[in-house]
Amino acid sequence: VQLQASGGGSVQPGGSLRLSCAVSGRSLSRYRAGWFRQAPGKEREFVAAWSSGSTIYADSVKGRFTISRNNAENTVYLQLNSLKVEDTAVYYCGLTTVVLSGIRDPSQYNYWGQGTQVTVSS
Repeated sequence: VQLQASGGGSVQPGGSLRLSCAVSGRSLSRYRAGWFRQAPGKEREFVAAWSSGSTIYADSVKGRFTISRNNAENTVYLQLNSLKVEDTAVYYCGLTTVVLSGIRDPSQYNYWGQGTQVTVSS
């Protein structure tokens, strides 16, 4: 299974980006999907996940970010709105078969994309 993340870039505070994660080699429908991010010197942290029609968000992004998926296109998306400087990080998409209670734990993910940089600065 391979994941290809894209869509990152540099924006000003308040701006928007849409990240994509294209999955190949296996059907996306077999997995739960999540987005994580990692800032320099920090651990990888949970951002959002999609599981069986339910979406889950970190408190820090709730109301600003939206995760979605298109099984026909085998792609997971993350819409980032109202971006803040503290959202700056490398964003990673991942796939997991873990039960819902473990979906915020990066160690439970089976496959990862290569990451895409999001930089928010004025």
